[in-house]
Amino acid sequence: MTTIMTPNRRRFLQTAGAAITASLAAPYVVRAQDKVLYVNTWGGPWETAAKTHLIEPFTKETGIQVKTVSPVSFAKLAQQVKTGTYEFDVTTLGAGELVRANQAGIIEELQAPYEGGLFENGAASHAFATVIAWRTDKYKEAPKTWADFWDVEKFPGGRSLQRYPSRVIPLALLADGVAPKDLYPLDVDRAFKSLDKIKPHVRVWWTAGAQSTQILRDGEVDMIGIWHGRYFEAESAGAPVAMTWNQGEIERAYWVVAKNTPNLDNARKFVEFATSAEPLAGFSKAADYGPLNPASNEFVSPEDAKRMPTSPDNYKLTFEQDMANFGIDPAELAERFEEWAAS
Repeated sequence: MTTIMTPNRRRFLQTAGAAITASLAAPYVVRAQDKVLYVNTWGGPWETAAKTHLIEPFTKETGIQVKTVSPVSFAKLAQQVKTGTYEFDVTTLGAGELVRANQAGIIEELQAPYEGGLFENGAASHAFATVIAWRTDKYKEAPKTWADFWDVEKFPGGRSLQRYPSRVIPLALLADGVAPKDLYPLDVDRAFKSLDKIKPHVRVWWTAGAQSTQILRDGEVDMIGIWHGRYFEAESAGAPVAMTWNQGEIERAYWVVAKNTPNLDNARKFVEFATSAEPLAGFSKAADYGPLNPASNEFVSPEDAKRMPTSPDNYKLTFEQDMANFGIDPAELAERFEEWAAS
């Protein structure tokens, strides 16, 4: 038997049996590291928007083929850097995981793609919000705040929150009466006491965007903390749902490059393209995000802006995460949250 080593990303061995006929004698060689770039995505509408406005135009302009892998996973990012076996080269992270990734040394250094566009070696892409959404066939009165979300006597029913502590902890504090301007640095002990109150009513701690849309659309839960883009997906599917921008938690999403990826140059080229004005605007409009490159606003109409958390009318009702004044190491918080969730 002849064994042929090929330079592909998963480092598998391609073997050819001695019985292979002459017509198939020439082996198929995978050259994933030559031109193919692997981009980690959230799947669903996010990936559809990314393919149309970022990935396909990037390939057309550069000739670099791009394949996608989903869903986004911090654990996979860390594991592949540790093992040297890369499933993807580029991914996006929220601010909390970005800080953790940079501290752990699992992402590459990047240059600011535009003025003010770099944080902790993440290239700022777009803003999204975690908002309160609910089933209108369950509630006649609309909840308005996270205190309402926590109020299971006034608003009885099953709840759902994301299993993501850096997003959930601020919401727990708002529910406990902390004003948005006083959230940071976070009072973590107070937040966990608040979480203790809602925990028995949380039917699902969702971990993927598609999951959150499905459980809201299908009525598995009555009220949910959900990304605004995923809410619009449930609304577009005809589900009896509503949401509020009030106390929406805005977070910035950042493109990062996996440390020591064999496709470093192409990965950096992609990040630069994905955060440039017109492609980013197209992606943000298609996925209902708010572009963070100021130059993108030239390509956003007032009608498009209504579905974006960064539009003036929506933004004034929300608050932004403050990772620079967070009050606790994100990795420490993640460990404490997982212990709490499992208890």
